[in-house]
Amino acid sequence: MSAAGQDRETAKLKLAAGAIGIVFGDIGTSPLYAFRETFRGAHTMTVDDVHVYGVLSLIFWSMTLIVAIQYVTVLMRADNNGQGGSLALVALLSRSVGKNRFHWLIVLLGVSATALFYGDSMITPAISVMSAVEGLAVVNHRLDALVIPISLALLVGLFILQKRGTAKVGALFAPVMILYFSVIAILGIIQIVNSPHVLHALNPWYAVQFFLAEQKFAFLALGSVVLAVTGAEALYSDMGHFGRGPMRLSWFGFVMPCLLLNYFGQGAMITSMPAVAAEEAIMSPFFYLAPEAYRLPLVILATCATFIASQAVISGAFSVTHQAIQLGFVPRLSIRHTSDEHSGQIYIPVINWALMWAVILLVLTFRDSSNLASAYGIAVTGAMTIDTLLMAVLLVGVWKWRWWAAAPVVIVFLIVDGAYFAANLTKVTDGGWFPLLIGAIAFTILTTWSKGRKLMRARMTEAGLPLDIFAKSARSSTARVPGTAIFMNSGSTGTPSALLHNIKHNKVLHERVVVLTVKIEDVPYVGEENRYAVEELGDGFFRVVLRYGFMQETDVPGALKKHEICGGPFDMMQTSFFLSRQTLLAAEKPGMMVWREKLFAWMMRNAATPMEFFRLPTNRVVELGSQVEI
Repeated sequence: MSAAGQDRETAKLKLAAGAIGIVFGDIGTSPLYAFRETFRGAHTMTVDDVHVYGVLSLIFWSMTLIVAIQYVTVLMRADNNGQGGSLALVALLSRSVGKNRFHWLIVLLGVSATALFYGDSMITPAISVMSAVEGLAVVNHRLDALVIPISLALLVGLFILQKRGTAKVGALFAPVMILYFSVIAILGIIQIVNSPHVLHALNPWYAVQFFLAEQKFAFLALGSVVLAVTGAEALYSDMGHFGRGPMRLSWFGFVMPCLLLNYFGQGAMITSMPAVAAEEAIMSPFFYLAPEAYRLPLVILATCATFIASQAVISGAFSVTHQAIQLGFVPRLSIRHTSDEHSGQIYIPVINWALMWAVILLVLTFRDSSNLASAYGIAVTGAMTIDTLLMAVLLVGVWKWRWWAAAPVVIVFLIVDGAYFAANLTKVTDGGWFPLLIGAIAFTILTTWSKGRKLMRARMTEAGLPLDIFAKSARSSTARVPGTAIFMNSGSTGTPSALLHNIKHNKVLHERVVVLTVKIEDVPYVGEENRYAVEELGDGFFRVVLRYGFMQETDVPGALKKHEICGGPFDMMQTSFFLSRQTLLAAEKPGMMVWREKLFAWMMRNAATPMEFFRLPTNRVVELGSQVEI
């Protein structure tokens, strides 16, 4: 192999190792509770060979079909310029399929999946950390009372650390997770060697036999089996950080084998025990895998792994929120960068503290990880089902498959995902209502902001004056003063209300007047060569459009200082930024229901200012108000 080829392989291995530390924490900590919950969850089952083999077969084939084939093999090919996730997929489909009559349905599905993700991002830290700390009760039953206080202390500390970023501690993530996966694989191998007959469960017939013997309980068991594949959506969402190749290498070459060895090890241990001992061990089979002397170190290692998994989910919530802001589904929020080297490492205070209080409430309400498991599955399976529907559009609309070729693939995944979702619907009263409630609230916020924003822009465009006409009328009738005035405009046409109000009240114009629009494209990144669009209108008037991708930061002064446009360089000390601040009024024929108008108005009042969002210099900004009817 050439030196260049060796360098590429080395880089790929490093990325694969990094992915193990950051991406696979959610699905990697599922062995702590997934196998247990199928027997001791909301619906208990007898611990015998038929049930154990049936559950193990379901876990193996679910992991193979959903994670390995649907997400890692198929959906990871659907990257939007390297980025994955529901919103990135919606942007890709919207760009490829176009604004046809089904476009609204594609957007609706993507928004629904995003809404469910917020429920998932609240439950994952709570159930992961609690399930690890509960291992203390296996070490010593007298420590049971400390589970909730220790879990809360760890979780609160985790959210407090977010504002410091993960750049420094992130270097430890990969070694810790690699150690964790290696340990759980070794513990599983020891049990499998002692009871190799458990490998018979690789045969799908045992899953079929399970359903034939226990139709009702087998169906209900799906609601817990799916916990073994939680985190599959995260693999797709985080694809942009590491790339398709390294993540596939991590999954097939290391993570999936380690997980399956541990699950089959748990099954081998249970089936080799006497009935009484098996009933006790099934309460926490993950920790019973280790000899008694090594259980406390295993608890500590598992707690570190769940801490890392929770960190990844929280960071994912920040990234999804940032995408939603850029795509126009969430109001502008204060975003802080925690790394000078990696633009993707961000911190959003509002999201962080909202998640923290939700997690605290979950821990205090549900009290243990088994109760939380009832709430966990609905958000995950709902998002999976939506991703399957979006995959159908992808196969036919983007990859141009024939319908007769796409239909069998989509139907198989819909049956699998739909069965898991239906099984989890039986747990709505046991806690499944929580992610549905959070999803409904998030969906309402996302759609209200999107629609309200469109209505407001439409009203402003209707009342707007074409900029070229305004420029002609203002040339000879208004005094000019030195300097540059930049008027921020939400649309790419018309005259900003701030410019009209400036003429009305100040009765002057600057020597150079720039109407600036920041446009977010439906691609993750826009290169510098496509960043600028400049139109000169004469007599010092310019219209500028700055284009950004939905993963990029909108640093307006930084972009303006990079190039000499509009007749010369921009000196920030000689430049004033004029912003419009709208006050909403109820129209005679409102575009939304009154309660949604009030919600939209509340979000507008509490959104981050354009000055903060666009990184404008605070001492060079002037705000002028206007009223808009929606």
